Amino acid sequence: MPREQLNVLAKLDAAKTQGYHFLTIVIAGMGFFTDAYDLFAISLISKLLGRIYYFDPSFSSPGSLPPNVSAAVTGVALCGTLAGQLFFGWLGDKLGRKSVYGFTLLMMVVCSVASGLSFGHQPKGVITTLCFFRFWLGFGIGGDYPLSATIMAEYANKKTRGSFIAAVFAMQGFGILFAAIVSLVVSAGFKSKYKAPPYSVNRAGSTVPEADYVWRIILMFGSLPAALTFYWRMKMPETARYTALVSRDAKQAANDMSKVLHEDIEENVEKVVGDVVGGDTWGLFSPQFARRHGLHLMATTTTWFFLDIAFYSQNLFQKDIFSKVGWIPKAATMNAIEEVYRISRGQTLIALCGTVPGYWFTVAFIDIIGRFWIQLMGFFMMTVFMLGLAIPYHHWTTPGNHTAFVVMYGFTFFFANFGPNATTFVVPAEVFPARLRSTCHGISAACGKAGAIIGAFGFLYAAQGKTPTTKDRGYPNGIGLRNSLFVLACSNFLGMLMTLFVPEAKGKSLEEATKENIGENEE
Repeated sequence: MPREQLNVLAKLDAAKTQGYHFLTIVIAGMGFFTDAYDLFAISLISKLLGRIYYFDPSFSSPGSLPPNVSAAVTGVALCGTLAGQLFFGWLGDKLGRKSVYGFTLLMMVVCSVASGLSFGHQPKGVITTLCFFRFWLGFGIGGDYPLSATIMAEYANKKTRGSFIAAVFAMQGFGILFAAIVSLVVSAGFKSKYKAPPYSVNRAGSTVPEADYVWRIILMFGSLPAALTFYWRMKMPETARYTALVSRDAKQAANDMSKVLHEDIEENVEKVVGDVVGGDTWGLFSPQFARRHGLHLMATTTTWFFLDIAFYSQNLFQKDIFSKVGWIPKAATMNAIEEVYRISRGQTLIALCGTVPGYWFTVAFIDIIGRFWIQLMGFFMMTVFMLGLAIPYHHWTTPGNHTAFVVMYGFTFFFANFGPNATTFVVPAEVFPARLRSTCHGISAACGKAGAIIGAFGFLYAAQGKTPTTKDRGYPNGIGLRNSLFVLACSNFLGMLMTLFVPEAKGKSLEEATKENIGENEE
């Protein structure tokens, strides 16, 4: 027979949508806004870094980051994020969600500013310090994944919990869009102020000295939204579920939530200790966890892993894909700042038309359709559109078909975000017990980032052509962009298969979804 639910948790589950829900979405969401801005801004400026710091006048094409440098600049923040997800996920269950929530944001603000202040003007010094600060930036970003998801899940009511968690994650879409817009505005301003000839006309003169400020301004701007929400993060009370179910202080949980809900909540402390929180105490590596949640953890880790291989490959290397299909002119026909402007414009259009709408479709429908069906549909449609790009690839690269290619490419983003990119974030926050929720979400997210690292490093090399004329300078032969798209389609298909093991938490309280209200001997 299910244990009786705490009064404070029942009140939270039944609460009508009100101001504190939206405030929590903004406070937690601004972290994700900053996360997305910082992680994806690097793809907008990496070509500019190559032109500034790796210029060689003897080459007919502009300077570009060497393969190892490009991989490091792109992937180092992802490595930091993976480490941060595991560490802060564990810490969030040990010390409490609120205790470490402000620290992750502070790390993001400081390291975001420091990334733009990378020391010196020599390639080695600039790239080394940039990578150092981006690793720690990623470490702070990593902490935001399990903490924000867990906090929103534990504050939300059960009727619209999925929408609230998805709304926090949807701020990532605005972060990606904002990064592209900031880059677009900054590059447009510098392009107008500092005129320069194309690289093919004047190799040295195509990159004006002021271009060094462009990438620094773009990176540093990402610290602003996070800094604005720091005060509100520090004012948030600890979640009632952590206080009551983990710290075993139901009276304090009732007091905290009375202030949040603006109503008196009382708990029978003796009854609470005896009947409600006298629950299971088994840990992550116990047979009981393996029996109850082992399959759930396998599903949440593998689906996020397969998703991020494709999702981060698509996002981080949009500029390369646009160049290869001819949507952006050849680098030698533009000056350095013009190239940043063109890349930013392309990414702004993709974000506006595909990325941002997809997130908010999930917010609108996740508590109607359910997590399982949205994720299954998203993976299926991503597979279909990837194959639709890869099979007739030569058709898309011929003049006159470039816009259609970008439209198809935009649909893969739409169904990533109206699909597994949102749901893989939501589900781990709902299906694991309170004392392990942050840890398990961190493990799931870290597996996703492992996929992102494979996508970021692997796609960089794999998408290179098989001949010297179809690959970038300094890279070994790859399998080509067409075959890389087939690989990403396979990754999406495997994600669809693993989704079959994902549990549905729609309409259930967290205690029902995690079976915390059922004793070990009552199953």
